[in-house]
Amino acid sequence: MAAHGSLGDWLRRIEGRHPREVDLGLERVRAVAGRLGLRRPARHVATVAGSNGKGSTVAFIEAIAAASGLRVGAYTSPHLVRYNERVRIDGVDAADADLVAAFEAVEAARGDTTLTYFEYGTLAALWLFERAGLDLAVLEVGLGGRLDAVNIVDPDVAVVTTVDLDHQDWLGHDREAIGAEKAGIARAWTPLVLGEDDPPSSVLGHAYAIGAPAIRAGSDYRFGHDADGGGWWWREAGFELARPLPRRAAPAQLRNAAAAIAALRALDLEIDAAAWARGVSTAVVPGRLQRFDLGGVGLLVDVGHNPQAARALADWLATEPAGRTIAVYGALVDKDAAGVVAAIAPRVDSWHLAGIGDAGSRGRDADALAAALAGTAAAGAPRHADVAAALSAALAEARPGERVLAFGSFHVAGAALAWLAAVDSEAGTGGAV
Repeated sequence: MAAHGSLGDWLRRIEGRHPREVDLGLERVRAVAGRLGLRRPARHVATVAGSNGKGSTVAFIEAIAAASGLRVGAYTSPHLVRYNERVRIDGVDAADADLVAAFEAVEAARGDTTLTYFEYGTLAALWLFERAGLDLAVLEVGLGGRLDAVNIVDPDVAVVTTVDLDHQDWLGHDREAIGAEKAGIARAWTPLVLGEDDPPSSVLGHAYAIGAPAIRAGSDYRFGHDADGGGWWWREAGFELARPLPRRAAPAQLRNAAAAIAALRALDLEIDAAAWARGVSTAVVPGRLQRFDLGGVGLLVDVGHNPQAARALADWLATEPAGRTIAVYGALVDKDAAGVVAAIAPRVDSWHLAGIGDAGSRGRDADALAAALAGTAAAGAPRHADVAAALSAALAEARPGERVLAFGSFHVAGAALAWLAAVDSEAGTGGAV
């Protein structure tokens, strides 16, 4: 089928095709998938849900499988800088022309059915994966699980990384309700990997009710640092790995890597012995504890956007001593900004608030963010129209040996990486460390 229009044209077009940004439910997307003739996106499928750690867990699964010579596709969201990041085949972002062709196919099949931006993207990714002859497709849930578009595919293993308070307007107001939604990706008699030692009872109850064998962190598999701190171990009954640390060796990333190993162990795949170490040590997760050096000042970029993620980030900051930490923080309107600031405030010495008004209806400008942070450690912090302005001010304040932390949203992380790329191209700075 001939493709018409650029990828940018298509993305603008599909943003306005549905009256609501989020419209949970599988009926519409399943109907269009049927008209597209979609079958299995790969011989094996892993679906990953969770409040935090989904993208990192996908990246570890992808990297280990690829290191073993398997042909792997990964679908993630949201993107940081370019939409193409959402669809990867053999570690390479999808080309514009391929995405346009996939959107054309979805458009031709949808008829009068309206689709959200995410549903268009999910169907396009599945269409591309099916044509790529993949050994493994790794699918990241966008929101929740049970009613997310990704859930039209029956996985061979499901993963729930963590459950915490986030997206409460759609998923429920406590961990039990949210856990029930995320557990909806599980299938009867199909392994369900749980990345938390103590998941909500709703997750375990659902697994028991449908006969999905739960593989639990801290119980069915364990992991930890070597005694000398130079590596780590992972073990289950009758099997043990001794591995080098992930590239980003924060406690949360170690847990994500462990869940990824458990998921691959649950699949009927041949993983080369050396691939476990190679995949874990080389997996790249942009926007997650991503560090750069700017003339002696560290820049740390992280997508952490809820209190659980902020607590994990605070734990990592505590293990990586530096001079002062100057935070550039921006948040979407539906996020618990005060809870995030409270979680990380003990590790932050100075704050700058950034507007992310370009995030559509969920965007929040710096004045609105400041109002939401009244009474917190960030109250009275300088306000900036956008992330670029906030970064410039924070870096002007920082001295060698200090660090700037840009976090709070995928929009903040993406804007920080785009700003850094522009600075790097102009001045030759911004080397990753």
